[in-house]
Amino acid sequence: MPQTLAATAAVELAVVERSGFIESRHSGAAVVLSADGVVSERLGDVDALILPRSSLKPLQALACMTAGAPLEGEQLVLATASHAGTDRHVSVVRDMLAAARLGEEDLGCPPAWPLDQATRDELVRDHSEPARIRMNCSGKHAAMLLTCVTTGWDPRGYLDPEHPLQVHIREVIERLIGEKVAATAVDGCGAPVYAISLLGLSKAIHRIGTASQTSPFALHRHAGTLVRAVREHPWAIDGPGRPDTVAIERLGVFCKTGAEGVMVMVARDGTTVALKMLDGSGRAATAVALRLLERVGALESSDVAEAMTRLPLSVSGGGKDVGAIRPAF
Repeated sequence: MPQTLAATAAVELAVVERSGFIESRHSGAAVVLSADGVVSERLGDVDALILPRSSLKPLQALACMTAGAPLEGEQLVLATASHAGTDRHVSVVRDMLAAARLGEEDLGCPPAWPLDQATRDELVRDHSEPARIRMNCSGKHAAMLLTCVTTGWDPRGYLDPEHPLQVHIREVIERLIGEKVAATAVDGCGAPVYAISLLGLSKAIHRIGTASQTSPFALHRHAGTLVRAVREHPWAIDGPGRPDTVAIERLGVFCKTGAEGVMVMVARDGTTVALKMLDGSGRAATAVALRLLERVGALESSDVAEAMTRLPLSVSGGGKDVGAIRPAF
């Protein structure tokens, strides 16, 4: 049975400190690629398989673009997003569905409450219920539906791994990672997610993060457009005050969190990090990625330190900060 790296193949990436006591440890694997795409650091078994989860979304969004989906600006970012479900996010997703002449009932993702607490509280006060469009992956699903309508593929069954859309997405993913997918699983939102190596994921994200909008190759032009859109609309990929949005706003990186402790991040000079927390916790993932980019000189220490203060890394006790979640290096 395909599986991710073993505990014996992992290294310590982060610790949780409470009142001077190391309370918990997060182990995993991470790989750093230099600006020109060469592996400069390996931590743990980076050849092991992982499920990228939502860190796969940039690749899926690119596949939608190459199939002809008219995605740009905020809509393109929502196609790549794990959004917080605010009214602003939902408005963009509704526009994407309207362009496809489809409705919320056509979304294949499950109903969910928004990740944004204030929005959720307001919906509860209004006696609303979980909705598909509030689910953090609804932008990706709307983009997939729009792609089907644009290309003439039947949008019904669009999540089936053998649907023409998913076959095309898998082909684009394999082209970007430089390897064949090892297994197919069902993501939390119902879409196919593929087992690939952490190293393969890093190579794909590096190709995306360093692509030029003036490239003679359409895939690279689309990738350059995607990265530019994310940097211009960082609120859309996550949400105000949330980790991906903070990192993009404060440091200009291109990044995408994935469930179960996956993170990919590209600095403006092209230096790339991909990591997987073995225990599935993502609470330290952004901080670890930032520190890895900092220690190879891709980010300024002062800028990283300032961004860290805006991430949810504090450990509380008795209503006070008594410690922190921090990288183990």
